[in-house]
Amino acid sequence: MKNIFIISFLICSLSIVAQEGTPEDYLSSEFHKGRREALRAKMPSNSVAVFFANPVRNRANDVDYIYHQDPDFYYLTGYKEPNAVLVIFSEAQPAENGKNYDEVLYVQEKDPRAEMWTGYRLGVDGAKNDLGFNTVFNGKEFLNNEINFSEFDSVLHKPFFNDYRDSRDPADLASLIQTFKNQVNIKEIQNASDGSLGVEVNQEVSPKQTVNIDTKSLRTYMGELRQIKTPEEMKLLKKAVRISAMGQVEVMKAMHPGMSEAEVQGLHEYVYKKYGSEYEGYPSIVGAGNNGCVLHYIENNKTKLDQDLVLMDLGAEYHGYTADVTRTIPANGKYNPEQRAIYDLVYKAQEAGIAAAIVGNNSSDTHKAGQEIINQELYELGIIASPDTQHMYFPHGTSHHIGLDVHDLNTRGSYEPNMVITVEPGIYIPEGSNCDEKWWGIAVRIEDDILITENGPVNLSAEAPRKAEEIEAMMKKPSVFDEFELPKLN
Repeated sequence: MKNIFIISFLICSLSIVAQEGTPEDYLSSEFHKGRREALRAKMPSNSVAVFFANPVRNRANDVDYIYHQDPDFYYLTGYKEPNAVLVIFSEAQPAENGKNYDEVLYVQEKDPRAEMWTGYRLGVDGAKNDLGFNTVFNGKEFLNNEINFSEFDSVLHKPFFNDYRDSRDPADLASLIQTFKNQVNIKEIQNASDGSLGVEVNQEVSPKQTVNIDTKSLRTYMGELRQIKTPEEMKLLKKAVRISAMGQVEVMKAMHPGMSEAEVQGLHEYVYKKYGSEYEGYPSIVGAGNNGCVLHYIENNKTKLDQDLVLMDLGAEYHGYTADVTRTIPANGKYNPEQRAIYDLVYKAQEAGIAAAIVGNNSSDTHKAGQEIINQELYELGIIASPDTQHMYFPHGTSHHIGLDVHDLNTRGSYEPNMVITVEPGIYIPEGSNCDEKWWGIAVRIEDDILITENGPVNLSAEAPRKAEEIEAMMKKPSVFDEFELPKLN
């Protein structure tokens, strides 16, 4: 009995100690509460919105990927654990104790033994104290919740995807979602376009039990909210961008032809960690030469950069907010004439795109501004037959929003103050293209994170040089990694 007591004490102590010494600049509970109130103001009268935490995703066998919360769920709650449900009501609901409530959070139950393996859990009390919720229950309480969804004019939730597993935990995400599906009397319909699971009302139930399901409006409401960044969000997003820009600067100084793509990736991500970034916002792209022509190239397995251009598209994630910064630099520190011609062309197109990133314009405006330049100058270089030639050398859009997602939610409308977008034109000429061979294998993308303001665009990632001559000058500077050399392995 004494040994059991000691073990239990140590497990509880580990849970407490795990929370000490953590960063203190996370979003505040007041921020998340304000976002829930803002969503509630958009919801139709007599409606309820139901959000589920992201699933735990398996990597292989008994190893899972590092858990990452659903951005909407985090935006509204600050809760970073799996197996949770958030219910928001448009109007206050009466409780048995006579008090009203307009939201309920269901969380993972405290479990000292589980926490010894997978880390500290907030539990009910933690969610109340740290996240500022008044009404919190353990997840298993959702399995027997008494919410009568048929009493609401509209039940809002996001489409489901079959990307969660049914584990041994009786209150895991699979059980929580199945409970909700049973309550609202729906069956799933596969959506061929994106793989999501749409819903339709089960016609076998009584008309009085019919629930009005809405799987579209939440995306609009959340897009309207998340596309405009608050001052509290901007502090974190700016830090993520600056960290990413500093990664580009340090790699410029450290790069040499003998490096591998993986080594370049590692240097970027080391800088991120050194500055306190928890994760990368997306898989890091380091493409040398022809590899850069693959837009989302993530193998990063070329063993020597040689004389190639190296396209580096990486972004640090800081407290949930991710940057997206791309630079394309010569491995040997000097652009050759063909590389420089394409690079300067892309730079000119990006300058035009940034200039078009103003209030009232939209993503088509930033795209067209750069595309016109690219088409004209590709023609002048003899790479295409005329400025009107259809080609695949610039196959992607120029701008997207960033925030809690690298491609952040938005309404695809006009630019407004305090939106943050990318401007990222690029030219990719893969080997075998229908042009002079001297252009083959050249890929250039330049990407910066731009804040929309009433006074014009602000380049948040400007600390990373963009002009070709500035990059070449930076690459001549000494690097903090110059003396870093590991023992050779046979």
